[in-house]
Amino acid sequence: MGQRFSNTPNDEDNGNLLSSFTTYFRNYKPETKIISEENTLSIELCLKKGDLQGANSVISDALKVIDNATINIAVTGESGSGKSSLINALREVKPEEESAAEVGVTETTREIKPYEHPKVKNLILWDLPGIGTPDFQPKNYLQKVEFKKYDFFIIVSSTRFTQHEIDLAKAIKVMKKNYYFVRAKVDSDLRNEKRSHPHTFDRENILNKIRNYCLDNIRKWNIDEPQVFLISNHNLSDYDFPVLMDTLIKDLPAEKRHNFLLSLPNITEAAIQKKYSSTKQFIWLNAMKDGLLATVPVVGILHDLDMEKLKKRLNFYQDLFGVDDESLTFMAKDAQVPVEQLKEKLKSPHLLEFKKEETLGELLLKCLEKFASANGGLLATGLYFRKTYYLELHFLDTVAEDAKVLLREAYSKKIAQTQFAHSYQQSQDQQVYTRES
Repeated sequence: MGQRFSNTPNDEDNGNLLSSFTTYFRNYKPETKIISEENTLSIELCLKKGDLQGANSVISDALKVIDNATINIAVTGESGSGKSSLINALREVKPEEESAAEVGVTETTREIKPYEHPKVKNLILWDLPGIGTPDFQPKNYLQKVEFKKYDFFIIVSSTRFTQHEIDLAKAIKVMKKNYYFVRAKVDSDLRNEKRSHPHTFDRENILNKIRNYCLDNIRKWNIDEPQVFLISNHNLSDYDFPVLMDTLIKDLPAEKRHNFLLSLPNITEAAIQKKYSSTKQFIWLNAMKDGLLATVPVVGILHDLDMEKLKKRLNFYQDLFGVDDESLTFMAKDAQVPVEQLKEKLKSPHLLEFKKEETLGELLLKCLEKFASANGGLLATGLYFRKTYYLELHFLDTVAEDAKVLLREAYSKKIAQTQFAHSYQQSQDQQVYTRES
Protein backbone atom coordinates (compact mmCIF):
# COMPACT_ATOMS: atom_id res chain seq x y z
CA MET A 1 0.00 0.00 0.00
CA GLY A 2 3.02 2.25 -0.04
CA GLN A 3 2.81 2.85 -3.80
CA ARG A 4 3.64 6.40 -4.97
CA PHE A 5 1.62 8.19 -7.62
CA SER A 6 3.18 10.66 -10.02
CA ASN A 7 1.33 13.58 -11.54
CA THR A 8 2.62 12.74 -15.00
CA PRO A 9 2.09 9.18 -16.24
CA ASN A 10 5.17 7.69 -17.87
CA ASP A 11 5.47 5.04 -20.59
CA GLU A 12 5.49 2.28 -18.00
CA ASP A 13 2.25 3.60 -16.46
CA ASN A 14 0.63 3.76 -19.90
CA GLY A 15 1.78 0.25 -20.72
CA ASN A 16 0.43 -1.08 -17.43
CA LEU A 17 -2.87 0.71 -17.98
CA LEU A 18 -3.18 -0.74 -21.48
CA SER A 19 -2.36 -4.20 -20.15
CA SER A 20 -4.94 -3.86 -17.36
CA PHE A 21 -7.69 -2.69 -19.72
CA THR A 22 -6.95 -5.34 -22.33
CA THR A 23 -6.73 -8.14 -19.77
CA TYR A 24 -9.98 -7.09 -18.09
CA PHE A 25 -12.16 -6.72 -21.17
CA ARG A 26 -10.69 -9.59 -23.15
CA ASN A 27 -11.86 -11.89 -20.35
CA TYR A 28 -15.46 -11.21 -21.37
CA LYS A 29 -17.06 -13.08 -24.24
CA PRO A 30 -18.14 -10.80 -27.12
CA GLU A 31 -21.84 -11.51 -26.44
CA THR A 32 -21.53 -10.34 -22.80
CA LYS A 33 -19.48 -7.15 -23.30
CA ILE A 34 -21.29 -3.84 -22.89
CA ILE A 35 -18.97 -1.85 -25.16
CA SER A 36 -18.49 -2.54 -28.84
CA GLU A 37 -15.37 -4.05 -30.31
CA GLU A 38 -14.81 -0.78 -32.15
CA ASN A 39 -14.77 1.19 -28.89
CA THR A 40 -12.56 -1.40 -27.22
CA LEU A 41 -9.99 -1.09 -30.00
CA SER A 42 -10.18 2.73 -29.91
CA ILE A 43 -9.47 2.80 -26.16
CA GLU A 44 -6.58 0.37 -26.56
CA LEU A 45 -5.11 2.48 -29.36
CA CYS A 46 -5.32 5.67 -27.29
CA LEU A 47 -3.66 3.99 -24.32
CA LYS A 48 -0.96 2.53 -26.51
CA LYS A 49 -0.13 6.02 -27.80
CA GLY A 50 -0.31 7.51 -24.30
CA ASP A 51 -3.33 9.60 -25.28
CA LEU A 52 -5.14 9.54 -21.94
CA GLN A 53 -7.44 12.41 -22.91
CA GLY A 54 -8.50 10.47 -25.99
CA ALA A 55 -9.12 7.29 -24.00
CA ASN A 56 -11.12 9.30 -21.46
CA SER A 57 -13.22 10.80 -24.27
CA VAL A 58 -13.97 7.41 -25.88
CA ILE A 59 -14.99 5.89 -22.55
CA SER A 60 -17.12 8.93 -21.62
CA ASP A 61 -18.97 8.83 -24.93
CA ALA A 62 -19.46 5.04 -24.70
CA LEU A 63 -20.88 5.29 -21.17
CA LYS A 64 -23.31 8.02 -22.23
CA VAL A 65 -24.52 5.88 -25.13
CA ILE A 66 -24.91 2.84 -22.86
CA ASP A 67 -26.71 4.78 -20.13
CA ASN A 68 -29.12 6.42 -22.57
CA ALA A 69 -29.67 3.45 -24.88
CA THR A 70 -33.40 2.87 -25.32
CA ILE A 71 -34.64 -0.67 -25.86
CA ASN A 72 -38.09 -1.14 -27.39
CA ILE A 73 -39.43 -4.69 -27.31
CA ALA A 74 -42.59 -5.49 -29.28
CA VAL A 75 -44.75 -8.35 -28.01
CA THR A 76 -47.61 -9.54 -30.21
CA GLY A 77 -49.90 -12.53 -30.53
CA GLU A 78 -53.53 -13.60 -30.59
CA SER A 79 -55.88 -12.84 -27.70
CA GLY A 80 -55.40 -15.20 -24.79
CA SER A 81 -51.94 -16.25 -25.98
CA GLY A 82 -50.23 -14.99 -22.84
CA LYS A 83 -48.44 -11.96 -24.26
CA SER A 84 -49.63 -9.59 -21.53
CA SER A 85 -48.58 -12.10 -18.89
CA LEU A 86 -45.17 -12.33 -20.55
CA ILE A 87 -44.81 -8.54 -20.45
CA ASN A 88 -45.64 -8.54 -16.73
CA ALA A 89 -43.18 -11.37 -16.11
CA LEU A 90 -40.39 -9.56 -17.97
CA ARG A 91 -41.09 -6.45 -15.90
CA GLU A 92 -41.42 -8.51 -12.67
CA VAL A 93 -44.84 -6.94 -12.09
CA LYS A 94 -47.75 -8.87 -10.60
CA PRO A 95 -51.03 -8.93 -12.61
CA GLU A 96 -52.93 -7.12 -9.83
CA GLU A 97 -50.47 -4.22 -9.67
CA GLU A 98 -51.64 -0.91 -11.05
CA SER A 99 -48.91 -0.71 -13.70
CA ALA A 100 -49.46 -4.28 -14.97
CA ALA A 101 -50.49 -5.12 -18.51
CA GLU A 102 -54.14 -6.18 -18.52
CA VAL A 103 -54.51 -9.95 -18.59
CA GLY A 104 -57.64 -11.75 -19.80
CA VAL A 105 -59.03 -14.51 -21.98
CA THR A 106 -60.76 -12.01 -24.25
CA GLU A 107 -59.05 -9.50 -26.53
CA THR A 108 -57.62 -7.03 -23.98
CA THR A 109 -55.18 -5.31 -26.33
CA ARG A 110 -57.08 -3.13 -28.79
CA GLU A 111 -54.42 -0.47 -29.10
CA ILE A 112 -50.63 -0.21 -28.82
CA LYS A 113 -49.66 0.12 -25.16
CA PRO A 114 -46.16 0.87 -23.82
CA TYR A 115 -45.03 -0.51 -20.46
CA GLU A 116 -41.87 0.88 -18.92
CA HIS A 117 -39.68 -1.37 -16.83
CA PRO A 118 -40.04 -0.27 -13.17
CA LYS A 119 -36.33 -0.56 -12.38
CA VAL A 120 -34.49 -0.07 -15.67
CA LYS A 121 -34.89 3.26 -17.39
CA ASN A 122 -35.16 3.32 -21.17
CA LEU A 123 -36.46 -0.26 -21.37
CA ILE A 124 -40.00 -0.33 -22.77
CA LEU A 125 -42.15 -3.33 -23.65
CA TRP A 126 -44.94 -2.69 -26.14
CA ASP A 127 -48.12 -4.73 -26.00
CA LEU A 128 -49.30 -4.89 -29.62
CA PRO A 129 -52.72 -6.05 -30.84
CA GLY A 130 -52.58 -9.36 -32.63
CA ILE A 131 -52.18 -9.20 -36.39
CA GLY A 132 -55.50 -9.74 -38.15
CA THR A 133 -57.63 -8.05 -35.48
CA PRO A 134 -60.25 -5.60 -36.89
CA ASP A 135 -58.11 -2.48 -36.61
CA PHE A 136 -54.79 -4.16 -37.40
CA GLN A 137 -55.11 -6.01 -40.67
CA PRO A 138 -52.07 -7.73 -42.25
CA LYS A 139 -51.75 -5.31 -45.17
CA ASN A 140 -50.95 -2.31 -42.98
CA TYR A 141 -49.99 -3.93 -39.67
CA LEU A 142 -46.30 -2.98 -39.69
CA GLN A 143 -47.10 0.58 -40.64
CA LYS A 144 -49.74 0.93 -37.91
CA VAL A 145 -47.51 -0.43 -35.15
CA GLU A 146 -44.61 1.83 -36.22
CA PHE A 147 -42.33 -1.06 -37.06
CA LYS A 148 -39.05 0.85 -37.18
CA LYS A 149 -38.91 1.82 -33.51
CA TYR A 150 -38.68 -1.74 -32.15
CA ASP A 151 -35.41 -3.55 -31.55
CA PHE A 152 -37.06 -6.93 -32.00
CA PHE A 153 -40.42 -8.71 -31.97
CA ILE A 154 -41.60 -11.52 -29.70
CA ILE A 155 -44.46 -13.44 -31.34
CA VAL A 156 -46.47 -15.33 -28.72
CA SER A 157 -48.90 -18.23 -29.12
CA SER A 158 -50.48 -20.68 -26.71
CA THR A 159 -51.46 -23.19 -29.43
CA ARG A 160 -50.00 -22.84 -32.91
CA PHE A 161 -48.76 -19.92 -34.97
CA THR A 162 -51.21 -18.66 -37.57
CA GLN A 163 -50.49 -17.72 -41.16
CA HIS A 164 -50.81 -14.04 -40.19
CA GLU A 165 -48.05 -14.44 -37.61
CA ILE A 166 -45.85 -16.40 -40.01
CA ASP A 167 -46.29 -13.68 -42.64
CA LEU A 168 -45.41 -11.10 -39.99
CA ALA A 169 -42.20 -12.98 -39.20
CA LYS A 170 -41.27 -13.05 -42.88
CA ALA A 171 -41.86 -9.30 -43.19
CA ILE A 172 -39.77 -8.62 -40.08
CA LYS A 173 -36.94 -10.67 -41.56
CA VAL A 174 -37.10 -8.73 -44.82
CA MET A 175 -36.80 -5.53 -42.78
CA LYS A 176 -33.64 -6.98 -41.18
CA LYS A 177 -34.92 -7.10 -37.64
CA ASN A 178 -35.08 -10.07 -35.31
CA TYR A 179 -38.17 -11.97 -34.25
CA TYR A 180 -38.65 -14.81 -31.78
CA PHE A 181 -41.44 -17.39 -31.65
CA VAL A 182 -42.57 -18.04 -28.07
CA ARG A 183 -44.96 -20.86 -27.22
CA ALA A 184 -46.48 -19.91 -23.86
CA LYS A 185 -48.54 -21.79 -21.25
CA VAL A 186 -46.63 -25.07 -21.57
CA ASP A 187 -47.11 -25.60 -17.82
CA SER A 188 -50.90 -25.73 -18.40
CA ASP A 189 -50.41 -28.27 -21.18
CA LEU A 190 -48.28 -30.45 -18.92
CA ARG A 191 -50.80 -30.30 -16.08
CA ASN A 192 -53.66 -31.23 -18.38
CA GLU A 193 -51.69 -34.09 -19.88
CA LYS A 194 -50.73 -35.42 -16.47
CA ARG A 195 -54.33 -35.23 -15.33
CA SER A 196 -55.50 -37.09 -18.43
CA HIS A 197 -52.73 -39.70 -18.53
CA PRO A 198 -51.29 -40.00 -15.00
CA HIS A 199 -49.69 -43.43 -15.55
CA THR A 200 -48.07 -42.81 -18.94
CA PHE A 201 -47.18 -39.15 -18.45
CA ASP A 202 -43.70 -38.30 -19.75
CA ARG A 203 -42.73 -34.64 -19.28
CA GLU A 204 -39.90 -34.50 -21.83
CA ASN A 205 -41.91 -36.41 -24.40
CA ILE A 206 -44.82 -33.96 -24.09
CA LEU A 207 -42.50 -30.95 -24.39
CA ASN A 208 -40.91 -32.46 -27.52
CA LYS A 209 -44.36 -33.01 -29.03
CA ILE A 210 -45.33 -29.38 -28.36
CA ARG A 211 -42.08 -28.11 -29.85
CA ASN A 212 -42.28 -30.34 -32.93
CA TYR A 213 -45.92 -29.42 -33.51
CA CYS A 214 -44.99 -25.73 -33.54
CA LEU A 215 -41.93 -26.27 -35.73
CA ASP A 216 -43.83 -28.39 -38.27
CA ASN A 217 -46.54 -25.75 -38.40
CA ILE A 218 -43.99 -22.97 -39.04
CA ARG A 219 -41.99 -24.93 -41.61
CA LYS A 220 -45.20 -25.52 -43.52
CA TRP A 221 -45.14 -21.82 -44.37
CA ASN A 222 -41.59 -22.03 -45.72
CA ILE A 223 -39.60 -20.54 -42.86
CA ASP A 224 -36.20 -22.22 -42.68
CA GLU A 225 -34.63 -23.26 -39.37
CA PRO A 226 -37.21 -21.68 -37.06
CA GLN A 227 -36.58 -21.61 -33.33
CA VAL A 228 -39.42 -21.86 -30.83
CA PHE A 229 -39.01 -21.09 -27.14
CA LEU A 230 -41.32 -22.98 -24.78
CA ILE A 231 -42.08 -20.97 -21.66
CA SER A 232 -44.33 -20.60 -18.66
CA ASN A 233 -45.03 -17.05 -17.56
CA HIS A 234 -45.49 -18.32 -14.00
CA ASN A 235 -42.29 -20.38 -13.77
CA LEU A 236 -39.64 -18.43 -15.65
CA SER A 237 -36.72 -20.57 -14.51
CA ASP A 238 -38.28 -23.63 -16.16
CA TYR A 239 -38.36 -24.60 -19.83
CA ASP A 240 -36.75 -22.27 -22.42
CA PHE A 241 -37.04 -18.83 -20.81
CA PRO A 242 -33.35 -18.67 -19.77
CA VAL A 243 -32.38 -19.74 -23.31
CA LEU A 244 -34.60 -17.00 -24.75
CA MET A 245 -32.92 -14.40 -22.55
CA ASP A 246 -29.44 -15.58 -23.58
CA THR A 247 -30.46 -15.38 -27.24
CA LEU A 248 -31.76 -11.83 -26.88
CA ILE A 249 -28.59 -10.74 -25.05
CA LYS A 250 -26.41 -12.19 -27.80
CA ASP A 251 -28.45 -10.59 -30.59
CA LEU A 252 -28.61 -7.09 -29.10
CA PRO A 253 -25.96 -4.49 -30.02
CA ALA A 254 -23.29 -4.14 -27.32
CA GLU A 255 -24.38 -0.64 -26.29
CA LYS A 256 -27.96 -1.85 -25.60
CA ARG A 257 -26.91 -4.99 -23.78
CA HIS A 258 -26.28 -3.38 -20.39
CA ASN A 259 -29.80 -2.04 -19.81
CA PHE A 260 -31.32 -5.31 -20.96
CA LEU A 261 -29.05 -7.34 -18.67
CA LEU A 262 -30.08 -5.16 -15.73
CA SER A 263 -33.71 -6.11 -16.38
CA LEU A 264 -33.13 -9.87 -16.10
CA PRO A 265 -35.35 -11.46 -13.43
CA ASN A 266 -33.41 -13.27 -10.70
CA ILE A 267 -34.63 -16.68 -11.84
CA THR A 268 -31.29 -18.50 -11.88
CA GLU A 269 -27.84 -17.92 -10.43
CA ALA A 270 -26.59 -17.59 -14.01
CA ALA A 271 -29.02 -14.68 -14.60
CA ILE A 272 -27.82 -12.96 -11.41
CA GLN A 273 -24.22 -13.47 -12.48
CA LYS A 274 -24.88 -11.93 -15.92
CA LYS A 275 -26.46 -8.88 -14.28
CA TYR A 276 -23.51 -8.68 -11.88
CA SER A 277 -20.91 -8.90 -14.66
CA SER A 278 -22.61 -6.19 -16.70
CA THR A 279 -22.82 -3.85 -13.71
CA LYS A 280 -19.19 -4.54 -12.84
CA GLN A 281 -18.11 -3.59 -16.36
CA PHE A 282 -20.03 -0.31 -16.08
CA ILE A 283 -18.48 0.51 -12.68
CA TRP A 284 -15.01 -0.39 -13.97
CA LEU A 285 -15.32 1.83 -17.05
CA ASN A 286 -16.75 4.72 -15.04
CA ALA A 287 -13.94 4.49 -12.51
CA MET A 288 -11.32 4.27 -15.24
CA LYS A 289 -12.77 7.35 -16.94
CA ASP A 290 -12.49 9.29 -13.68
CA GLY A 291 -9.05 7.92 -12.94
CA LEU A 292 -7.36 8.47 -16.27
CA LEU A 293 -6.71 12.17 -15.74
CA ALA A 294 -6.58 12.24 -11.93
CA THR A 295 -3.40 13.05 -10.08
CA VAL A 296 -4.28 12.38 -6.42
CA PRO A 297 -3.60 9.31 -4.27
CA VAL A 298 -6.10 6.49 -4.34
CA VAL A 299 -6.61 6.47 -0.58
CA GLY A 300 -8.11 9.80 0.38
CA ILE A 301 -10.29 10.93 3.24
CA LEU A 302 -13.90 9.87 2.89
CA HIS A 303 -16.18 12.78 3.71
CA ASP A 304 -19.84 12.78 4.74
CA LEU A 305 -20.71 13.53 1.11
CA ASP A 306 -18.94 10.34 0.06
CA MET A 307 -20.98 8.40 2.64
CA GLU A 308 -24.24 9.77 1.24
CA LYS A 309 -23.18 8.82 -2.29
CA LEU A 310 -22.23 5.34 -1.10
CA LYS A 311 -25.61 4.90 0.60
CA LYS A 312 -27.35 5.83 -2.66
CA ARG A 313 -25.21 3.39 -4.65
CA LEU A 314 -25.84 0.60 -2.15
CA ASN A 315 -29.59 1.26 -2.27
CA PHE A 316 -29.44 1.25 -6.09
CA TYR A 317 -27.74 -2.16 -6.18
CA GLN A 318 -30.13 -3.60 -3.58
CA ASP A 319 -33.12 -2.42 -5.60
CA LEU A 320 -31.60 -3.70 -8.85
CA PHE A 321 -30.95 -7.18 -7.43
CA GLY A 322 -34.18 -7.44 -5.48
CA VAL A 323 -32.73 -7.34 -1.96
CA ASP A 324 -34.25 -3.97 -1.02
CA ASP A 325 -36.74 -3.65 1.85
CA GLU A 326 -39.79 -3.71 -0.42
CA SER A 327 -38.66 -6.90 -2.18
CA LEU A 328 -37.75 -8.58 1.11
CA THR A 329 -41.14 -7.69 2.58
CA PHE A 330 -42.91 -9.17 -0.44
CA MET A 331 -40.80 -12.34 -0.34
CA ALA A 332 -41.33 -12.76 3.41
CA LYS A 333 -45.08 -12.43 2.95
CA ASP A 334 -45.02 -14.98 0.13
CA ALA A 335 -42.92 -17.41 2.21
CA GLN A 336 -44.99 -16.67 5.33
CA VAL A 337 -41.93 -15.89 7.44
CA PRO A 338 -40.90 -12.73 9.35
CA VAL A 339 -38.89 -10.34 7.19
CA GLU A 340 -36.21 -10.26 9.91
CA GLN A 341 -35.70 -13.98 9.33
CA LEU A 342 -34.74 -13.29 5.72
CA LYS A 343 -32.53 -10.35 6.63
CA GLU A 344 -30.57 -12.55 9.01
CA LYS A 345 -29.34 -14.53 6.01
CA LEU A 346 -28.10 -11.42 4.16
CA LYS A 347 -25.00 -9.26 4.48
CA SER A 348 -25.84 -6.20 2.40
CA PRO A 349 -28.30 -4.59 4.89
CA HIS A 350 -25.39 -4.28 7.32
CA LEU A 351 -22.67 -3.04 4.95
CA LEU A 352 -22.63 0.50 6.31
CA GLU A 353 -23.02 -0.49 9.93
CA PHE A 354 -19.71 -0.21 11.83
CA LYS A 355 -18.51 -1.22 15.25
CA LYS A 356 -17.09 1.56 17.39
CA GLU A 357 -13.53 0.64 16.58
CA GLU A 358 -14.18 0.45 12.82
CA THR A 359 -14.32 3.26 10.28
CA LEU A 360 -15.37 3.60 6.66
CA GLY A 361 -11.74 4.31 5.82
CA GLU A 362 -10.69 0.97 7.30
CA LEU A 363 -13.33 -0.79 5.23
CA LEU A 364 -11.91 0.98 2.16
CA LEU A 365 -8.43 -0.32 2.97
CA LYS A 366 -9.77 -3.86 3.30
CA CYS A 367 -11.48 -3.52 -0.10
CA LEU A 368 -8.26 -2.20 -1.63
CA GLU A 369 -6.31 -5.17 -0.27
CA LYS A 370 -8.93 -7.57 -1.57
CA PHE A 371 -8.88 -5.94 -5.00
CA ALA A 372 -5.08 -5.90 -5.13
CA SER A 373 -4.77 -9.59 -4.23
CA ALA A 374 -7.38 -10.55 -6.83
CA ASN A 375 -6.22 -8.28 -9.64
CA GLY A 376 -2.44 -8.11 -9.31
CA GLY A 377 -2.13 -4.61 -7.88
CA LEU A 378 -4.14 -1.41 -7.95
CA LEU A 379 -5.02 -1.72 -11.61
CA ALA A 380 -1.26 -2.23 -12.16
CA THR A 381 -0.90 1.50 -12.76
CA GLY A 382 0.01 4.68 -10.92
CA LEU A 383 -3.22 6.34 -12.01
CA TYR A 384 -6.11 7.01 -9.67
CA PHE A 385 -9.34 5.08 -9.56
CA ARG A 386 -11.87 7.17 -7.67
CA LYS A 387 -11.76 6.13 -4.03
CA THR A 388 -15.36 4.94 -3.88
CA TYR A 389 -14.79 2.45 -6.72
CA TYR A 390 -13.50 -0.31 -4.46
CA LEU A 391 -16.36 0.15 -2.04
CA GLU A 392 -18.86 0.06 -4.91
CA LEU A 393 -17.38 -3.22 -6.06
CA HIS A 394 -17.62 -4.53 -2.50
CA PHE A 395 -21.27 -3.47 -2.38
CA LEU A 396 -21.98 -5.10 -5.74
CA ASP A 397 -20.27 -8.37 -4.75
CA THR A 398 -22.21 -8.54 -1.49
CA VAL A 399 -25.60 -7.64 -2.97
CA ALA A 400 -25.22 -10.17 -5.83
CA GLU A 401 -24.37 -12.90 -3.32
CA ASP A 402 -27.42 -11.91 -1.25
CA ALA A 403 -29.58 -12.25 -4.37
CA LYS A 404 -28.27 -15.79 -4.82
CA VAL A 405 -29.02 -16.57 -1.17
CA LEU A 406 -32.63 -15.42 -1.64
CA LEU A 407 -32.92 -17.45 -4.84
CA ARG A 408 -31.76 -20.61 -3.03
CA GLU A 409 -34.19 -19.83 -0.23
CA ALA A 410 -37.08 -19.51 -2.70
CA TYR A 411 -35.98 -22.66 -4.54
CA SER A 412 -35.83 -24.74 -1.34
CA LYS A 413 -39.33 -23.55 -0.44
CA LYS A 414 -40.58 -24.47 -3.91
CA ILE A 415 -39.04 -27.96 -3.60
CA ALA A 416 -40.66 -28.44 -0.20
CA GLN A 417 -44.06 -27.37 -1.57
CA THR A 418 -43.69 -29.69 -4.57
CA GLN A 419 -42.73 -32.63 -2.37
CA PHE A 420 -45.69 -31.96 -0.07
CA ALA A 421 -48.09 -31.74 -3.03
CA HIS A 422 -46.66 -34.97 -4.47
CA SER A 423 -46.98 -36.81 -1.16
CA TYR A 424 -50.53 -35.53 -0.71
CA GLN A 425 -51.49 -36.65 -4.21
CA GLN A 426 -50.00 -40.10 -3.61
CA SER A 427 -52.01 -40.34 -0.40
CA GLN A 428 -55.22 -39.37 -2.21
CA ASP A 429 -54.52 -41.88 -5.01
CA GLN A 430 -53.90 -44.61 -2.44
CA GLN A 431 -57.20 -43.87 -0.69
CA VAL A 432 -59.04 -44.07 -3.99
CA TYR A 433 -57.29 -47.35 -4.84
CA THR A 434 -58.16 -48.80 -1.40
CA ARG A 435 -61.84 -47.87 -1.72
CA GLU A 436 -62.06 -49.32 -5.22
CA SER A 437 -60.40 -52.55 -4.09
